Amino acid sequence: MPQMLAVCGLDCAVCPAQIAHKTDDQALRVKTAAEWSKQFNVALAPEAIDCVGCLTLDGPHIGHCGECEIRKCGLSRRVKNCALCGDYPCDTIGNFIANVPSAKANLDEVRGFRPM
Repeated sequence: MPQMLAVCGLDCAVCPAQIAHKTDDQALRVKTAAEWSKQFNVALAPEAIDCVGCLTLDGPHIGHCGECEIRKCGLSRRVKNCALCGDYPCDTIGNFIANVPSAKANLDEVRGFRPM
């Protein structure tokens, strides 16, 4: 399955919220809502597990997208992901990628293939 990177480098193609949206899989929504509610200590309803990806402006987004500073920055700079920004890595993405090595690896891979 090809990657579909969010601005922050997360691979939306493997995200349960993206998969549930594409496949309309209610069982996956229920399972993911329970897992994420426990993992992040929040109450998530299965209906919240629905997302088109942060680069798409219209359609459902997982709750945090509306307040995500990384997404806001990337959209304002008109870059598909942080690796394509001349300021990468910056303070806005730095703490996140320090804690999410898979996102950092995805962004670093894109950055390595970026024409200079």
